[in-house]
Amino acid sequence: MGTRTLQAATLLLLSTAVSLVFSQTTVAPVTQQTLQKVAGSLQMYVDPLPQMPKIYGYNLRNGSPVPVNLTIGMYQKMWKFHRDLPATSVFVYGTSLTAATFPGPTITARHGVPLYVTWENHLPQSHILSWDPTIPTAIPKSGGVPTVVHLHGSVHSPQSDGSPFAWFTADFKETGPKWSQTTYTYPNVQPPGNLWYHDHALGLTRANLLAGLLGAYVIEKPSVDDPMNLPCNDDDLHLIIADRSFNVDGSLYMNATGNVPSIHPQWQPEYFGEAVTVNGKAWPFLSVRRRRYRFRILNASNARYFNLSLSNNLPLYVVGSDSSYLSAPVTTPTIILAPAELADVVIDFSLSPTGEAELLNSAPYPYPNGTAAGPLNGKVMKFIVQPKSNMDPPDNSTVPEKEVDYATVTTPDPTTTMTRYIVMYEYQTASGEPTHLYINGLRLEDPVTETPKSGSTELWHVINLTGDNHPLHIHLGMFQAIKVQELLDLQKFTACMRVANDAVKCNVTEHAAGTTLAVPEYEKTWKNVVKIEPGFVTSVVAAFKLVDTNQTYPFDATAEPGYVYHCHVRILF
Repeated sequence: MGTRTLQAATLLLLSTAVSLVFSQTTVAPVTQQTLQKVAGSLQMYVDPLPQMPKIYGYNLRNGSPVPVNLTIGMYQKMWKFHRDLPATSVFVYGTSLTAATFPGPTITARHGVPLYVTWENHLPQSHILSWDPTIPTAIPKSGGVPTVVHLHGSVHSPQSDGSPFAWFTADFKETGPKWSQTTYTYPNVQPPGNLWYHDHALGLTRANLLAGLLGAYVIEKPSVDDPMNLPCNDDDLHLIIADRSFNVDGSLYMNATGNVPSIHPQWQPEYFGEAVTVNGKAWPFLSVRRRRYRFRILNASNARYFNLSLSNNLPLYVVGSDSSYLSAPVTTPTIILAPAELADVVIDFSLSPTGEAELLNSAPYPYPNGTAAGPLNGKVMKFIVQPKSNMDPPDNSTVPEKEVDYATVTTPDPTTTMTRYIVMYEYQTASGEPTHLYINGLRLEDPVTETPKSGSTELWHVINLTGDNHPLHIHLGMFQAIKVQELLDLQKFTACMRVANDAVKCNVTEHAAGTTLAVPEYEKTWKNVVKIEPGFVTSVVAAFKLVDTNQTYPFDATAEPGYVYHCHVRILF
């Protein structure tokens, strides 16, 4: 079998001056009090929840789906985030400037039918947000906004993965060192489920996503989807949740000053917005009938986690996590979503004891030990439950008893399974400000360190030596957490690791003997993102194959430029 390459996506934060020609927007410093005042002035639940336009990633010929070629552009456009905010400039995806939306259109693909997408960059010469040239960044010589698209959760060739080094500017005038083609191929051979696409340009992902370059993607497979009889059509909705802050003029806020400006003039380790947007509107409302609805929920925030619940205590029936169905629905009062994580949830409003229900957030920020959610970021949106009417069509949907039976994942035999230790480091100033973040002590541009074989399964022990939870994302591969073990005598272990950078030499098995945390039932499936607890070792089974059939990939996964894995707190890109 071929061997595929994985690069550890880390961030090298440079302390030396960089002499480069670049164009960016200069923004005066804004106080936190001003941002809170702007957000606090916005009345909640006055804008209806929009739905993004749908694009089909296939055509029907004689009743059978056939491949299509799509052209989707990136544009600068004016957008209103709230009734009382002026329209402001954003970056958006769409089939045209007129059709482009924040977030971008939802692409619906069909399992087994390849989709070909030409991504076009129509962005301006200068970025609308601040960025920092002292971190590794795609910086074209002649200006322009670099971008490249990654289909998160997809199984596709390296050339279509959206490598951070495969960026391009408008009209492909300049391209990154790993750029190779204008059209990407998405085979859609994996199990049906929810994915999303977003910008992935080196050093600019955080700014480009904040500006609006993201959208939903669904792979449908009628033979799997239809027997479950989940809510569909108008009762099947996307909720793309993202926190944002706004300046007094209604424009998107991104910090202009870094946490350690003497090292990084603009870069900060995390972004937490004062307002919560859903589908591009701040605190919207949705009128619902007393029936079941399916919500495909994406946390598209840069750093904020969400612990979601309903104010009237209606249960959440979780039917899927990331791009996979569960084996059976899980009923829970709350669900925690890390940045880039998806949940497929059914809510039965026929059981609602009230005429209204707020979708609430109780996750501290940074997660899990930061500031408690407040009156602004603690609210997400409102459901207005209509009275039952004889005119309502019958609700024939169900919450199925069973869903998809993937093979049960157990701890592999370490004597016959490739085992790796993946270590997350954070370096700080004497005052405790982060300046360097690494995976396995390496930079993104360093030589490839992980070379799993196509068709293989591996055991990864992910060690988090930072103070925050980190959402780990592997491109191409899928994984499941099987054990979360606390590290004892953490300071001693961390001190050893900073010197030796070797978990075995630092006796990780002796330290990994503390409290064991349970993996949430609603996360027990093949995932694209796994939350890595601070001060713990999270053991995951990583599969580099098609998890539903155990077959190898139908393309050369060993080709250049390979794939990356990284923390999905997007301030790191």
